[in-house]
Amino acid sequence: MQQKTNRQLMEIRTEHVPQGPFNITPIFVKRAKGALIEDVEGNEYIDFGGGIGVVNVGHCNEKVIAAIKEQTDQYLHTCFHVTMYEPYIELAKQLNEITPGDFPKKTFFVNSGAEAVENSVKIARYATKRQGIITFENAFHGRTYMAMTLTSKVKPYKFGFGPFCPEIYRIPFAYCYRCPFGREYPSCELYCAEYLEDFFIGNVAAESVAAVIAEPIQGEGGFIVPPPEYFKKIKAICERHGILFIMDEIQTGMGRTGKLFASEHYDVVPDIILTAKSLAAGLPLAGITGRAEIMETPHVGGLGGTFGGNPIACKAALAVLDLLNAEMLQKAAALGEKIRTRFLELQEKFEIIGDVRGLGPMIGMELVKDPRSKEPAPKMAKELVGRCLEKGLIILACGNFGNVIQIGRASCRERV
Repeated sequence: MQQKTNRQLMEIRTEHVPQGPFNITPIFVKRAKGALIEDVEGNEYIDFGGGIGVVNVGHCNEKVIAAIKEQTDQYLHTCFHVTMYEPYIELAKQLNEITPGDFPKKTFFVNSGAEAVENSVKIARYATKRQGIITFENAFHGRTYMAMTLTSKVKPYKFGFGPFCPEIYRIPFAYCYRCPFGREYPSCELYCAEYLEDFFIGNVAAESVAAVIAEPIQGEGGFIVPPPEYFKKIKAICERHGILFIMDEIQTGMGRTGKLFASEHYDVVPDIILTAKSLAAGLPLAGITGRAEIMETPHVGGLGGTFGGNPIACKAALAVLDLLNAEMLQKAAALGEKIRTRFLELQEKFEIIGDVRGLGPMIGMELVKDPRSKEPAPKMAKELVGRCLEKGLIILACGNFGNVIQIGRASCRERV
């Protein structure tokens, strides 16, 4: 049968798939390996999209594929709630060992990052017997109802889908390039963190708050990196009031920032940490890891799902963890320095680059019409994404204004 073209496949997609699931590029993939994608017409692209942060170890990594094939020869699914299997508990054991925090932990698995977010909220509310959850401006936590409520940006994620979940409160994030309080770091003395105490006065009592949930780097929000002391202050405030601190490492984990978890850059230990995306190198898997005494509070049967912790995905994740050794993380960190140096050189040359920020190879450039007014330049960002695609490079834009060019979705992959 003759291979259909991108245009022909797009016609089929338009006829049979609703418009809701958006598409960044007009290409259909035939194969992918390492950092490269080949479309159905034989065109080759360097992939800096990485499946939106999912293939840190590269497309079709040989060790991951071998682990998947080995598992498919044994069994595909039994449901962990019916008949248990070793890959699930071995992966839980390893995540308990490698996530930040020198204390007993427990882990269970679901299918997606959004599900991990949903379950972390369930656990926090159950454990604290409180209802309130505090999230941040510019946050992105997923598209299911609780995750969408926690997400900040309205269009396209929330528009028309209300009403949203109750008892969710939002505070400004440490967005130093566009400080919501009009201050400058470090003379601000991190008022954005101290503001949390003020927030308890006029918005929600601290005694009613179960958890604060945050991304170490706000990904979809614009690759926003807070100052190094920020999360320590937030965590200290949480501890004073018996509030749990949830770190959403769904995008930043698994070597994305040159460390296994971005939390390590801030020397902060969350009570619950969420992993997904690159955890299983492209298979649907997400983990909720937390202090054992917190994770044990929900009653038997209160957590779970039919496909959560699928054995094939768990075996893929075990292969990923085996790959993410010190040498690979060092390579990722070195790549990050190379990217940062180049971007800073470009910033010196082009005024349209208002800010360069990131950790390790998870780096973004914020484009502005004028460096003094900082007026966002989303049109230029869109044009740059399109021009790169024409040249065979897939990059993505993000941020509330759509004006941040992001790369580093492929920090650890082969042949970068």
